[in-house]
Amino acid sequence: MALDYASSRSAARQRRRELAVPVSLVRRLDWILLAATVALMGYGLWIISGVTHGDVTGDPNHFLIRQGVFMAVGAVGFVAMLVVDPAFFRRYKHVLYATTLGAMILVFLAGTAARGSKRWIDLSFFRLQPSEFGKLFFVLFLAGFLADRGKRVGEMRTLLQAVGLAIVPVGLVFLQPDFGTALVYTAALMAVLFVAGTRWLHLGILAGLAVGLAVAVLWALPAAGLPVLKSYQQQRITGFLHPNSDPQGATYNQAQATIAVGAGGIHGRGVSGATQTNLSFLPEHATDFVFASLAEQRGFLGAAVLLLLYLLVVWRGLKVITVARDSFSAIAAGGIVLAFLFQVFVNVGMTIGIAPITGIPVPFVSVGGSSMVANLLALGMLQAIYARGRARG
Repeated sequence: MALDYASSRSAARQRRRELAVPVSLVRRLDWILLAATVALMGYGLWIISGVTHGDVTGDPNHFLIRQGVFMAVGAVGFVAMLVVDPAFFRRYKHVLYATTLGAMILVFLAGTAARGSKRWIDLSFFRLQPSEFGKLFFVLFLAGFLADRGKRVGEMRTLLQAVGLAIVPVGLVFLQPDFGTALVYTAALMAVLFVAGTRWLHLGILAGLAVGLAVAVLWALPAAGLPVLKSYQQQRITGFLHPNSDPQGATYNQAQATIAVGAGGIHGRGVSGATQTNLSFLPEHATDFVFASLAEQRGFLGAAVLLLLYLLVVWRGLKVITVARDSFSAIAAGGIVLAFLFQVFVNVGMTIGIAPITGIPVPFVSVGGSSMVANLLALGMLQAIYARGRARG
């Protein structure tokens, strides 16, 4: 009887300890970051409800419901990332790397092509885009790789190893072809190297090599009769440099996006008055150019609210870096935040003519399941890092 009583007390204590872990994590969350995330999700749904209300005849809520389902799935992933200790991902970084490469190779073998690119795996109920999830796995792998090298991060050998490992997934994404996402991976690489403590000289050398590669891809090789980019990618870059060269052809998308943004004015035209969106003059108005549709419908004020929410997420994300408990967590947080910021900058930039069209989705707003779920996983990782960093303090 005494043994049974002792056993039951021990089991009760164990249950209390297990319950205390998630409760403790919840108490240590960054509530400002969480509020900004929830606000972005809600605001994104409101935007989609207006932008896509006429896209499916007889079903004005089609894309709104789909986006809500993706958000629900992503919320489950957010909680899962919060519960799992970030050290787990450091321990299994090679598995993350292999999984990322395997998924990208599978895209070439069994992927679905659309608009000249082969980026998706059709699962009948969902089109999976591995490169979206690969952004997070890529950052976590590199963070683990650099953290494990400690003081050797300042050595040229470590830099070359990191770049060599990064080139493989970047190259696979580029070959899909998905130039925009490849740029996001490159930005994440630079971010993790910077946060890890790579020497300025080495970063300068790497930046110089990147500029040289860009010159070769955009000018030297095409001039020699060896084009690297697809013809439509070349047209996008040429159109960015000469936006008025072909408004009915190569620069049509950029011209229509600029018109939509300007037409919104301060307060916007409203859902019913947004002719650029409603009459489909603006292409991909629910995905690549959803920010332009928002600006047309809700004006400068509506667009400013979205940008302020992004700014809030970035600010709190940078705060996560400062409280991280170890180098892996700090490097991972830096890569996640800078990749997020880069996506916002490029997507918004291409709609107002300060960046070339690349097809990068704007986080939490562009219609798409992979992007939504991947972004929520990334923010879940930021919360996990923050909560455990506060516990250390």
